[in-house]
Amino acid sequence: MKIYTKQGDGGKTSLLGGEKVWKDNQRIKAYGTVDELNAILGIVITESKSEELIRELRSIQSELFTIGADLATPNNKSVKIVRTDENFTKRIENLIDKYDEKLPELKNFILPGGSKAASYLHLARTVCRRAEREVVSLIKEVEINPQIEVYLNRLSDLLFVLARYENYINGIEDIKWNP
Repeated sequence: MKIYTKQGDGGKTSLLGGEKVWKDNQRIKAYGTVDELNAILGIVITESKSEELIRELRSIQSELFTIGADLATPNNKSVKIVRTDENFTKRIENLIDKYDEKLPELKNFILPGGSKAASYLHLARTVCRRAEREVVSLIKEVEINPQIEVYLNRLSDLLFVLARYENYINGIEDIKWNP
């Protein structure tokens, strides 16, 4: 597989199914931001000491690849891909519940920070929120799988919980916001 194809040199790229679009197309912005989120999770994995969290994050990375493919494939195309479904979101909700119940009750707003892995998880959360905004903008233009937006919304919540959990297992207190 050749790394460079020169197909995108004119400012356009191909969606799955063959349609060519400009590289600043909203669909490209949406799955590009999902890709950025995935890269940040790769950084988290290099910093976390928890094998359990690393396994969960690797699963999320795979799901994000599926979401990227889903976003890169127009709904009207007969391209056979795995589409994001409600099971993706249910799995994320279960993870939120699992890790949140291990944490002290949240009584204050907290600032991003703590361990490196927790700080990167907070960064991932903000990029996830941006990905969700990009997907919402795309929804206004074309029909896409509605489960993608729901998944990203839950994922940002999970990333917040995992940031707190990463600090907790490392004995680092959340940084309380003092207005």
